[in-house]
Amino acid sequence: MKKGPAHIEMEMLLEAAFEPSRLSVINDSARHHGHSGDDGSGESHFAIEIESALFTGVSRLTRQRMVNKALGDIPGTRVHALAIKAIAPGEV
Repeated sequence: MKKGPAHIEMEMLLEAAFEPSRLSVINDSARHHGHSGDDGSGESHFAIEIESALFTGVSRLTRQRMVNKALGDIPGTRVHALAIKAIAPGEV
């Protein structure tokens, strides 16, 4: 599946902010086609799995906030829903 502009931008922003040891940005928009928040762009729902040393000793809520801050206006403006799994190296 071809990556859209929001997908590519999210990957670049997360790479720059966290230098992750693992990063997966998954476009789940097709599963939500026709549901609330589906704007027809094909980039409305995403899941992010990111592993970074910057998350070591940081609470889950703070990690979520860090990721959202790094993404700027993308969540809530260009992307309707974002599921985030942020872990430190060695966590599962």
